[in-house]
Amino acid sequence: MENNRNYTYDSVIQLDDAQTASRKYLAKVFTWMFAALVISAACSYEFATTNLITLIVSPVTGGFTGFGTIMLFSPLAFSLVMSFGYNRISYPVLVTLFLAYAVCIGISLSILALAYTGGSLLAVFATASVIFGAMAIAGYTTRMDLTGFGSIMYMLFIGVLVASLINMFIKSSQLDYIMSYVGVAAFTGLTAYYVQMLKRIGEGIEYGDASSKKLVIIGAFTLYTTFINLFLSLLRIFGRRR
Repeated sequence: MENNRNYTYDSVIQLDDAQTASRKYLAKVFTWMFAALVISAACSYEFATTNLITLIVSPVTGGFTGFGTIMLFSPLAFSLVMSFGYNRISYPVLVTLFLAYAVCIGISLSILALAYTGGSLLAVFATASVIFGAMAIAGYTTRMDLTGFGSIMYMLFIGVLVASLINMFIKSSQLDYIMSYVGVAAFTGLTAYYVQMLKRIGEGIEYGDASSKKLVIIGAFTLYTTFINLFLSLLRIFGRRR
């Protein structure tokens, strides 16, 4: 009987340790994610409300400047480097890339102020925040394994990405509208899936080494990117144009 009690007690302690590690990990992930959002919002506001916007869009031609084109495509480059070079780059470099990614996203999003009203942008941002928060809680608390569900949502995301690339050439407003709804569904579902995935990662990592620190940044990068895409998908549907 004594051995059974010890075994049960040890099991509980191990479970508590895993849950504590997961909470600490997710807390750090969300802290970095929110920091990136603040940086993006600050950069976007600064460019949208000052003459800096002329660095993105030419006041003469109305098209993107060279710098604007770089800002539009540089986040993809940062994303690829962080995703595929994760094991080879150091933690300080990974942090630098993530923050630079947030800056570039913020600068590129400043052009939205030219197409949508300020109130509309704030309303959609608030809506995206509520949806993201609700799905994050759902992903953290649910006991259902979302692996299969996440795979479906990821396939929807790939479909949206491919359709968006095709629509750059055919310029169909109807297809863009449909893809926006599909995008909202995909990124809403992916939010719950990613949070559950990160929760499980947090339960199995140890703190203090470089690899765990890098996992925090990668987790923040994943959630930050998901939120930005959810926001943009909602904006295409509910945004009020100027």
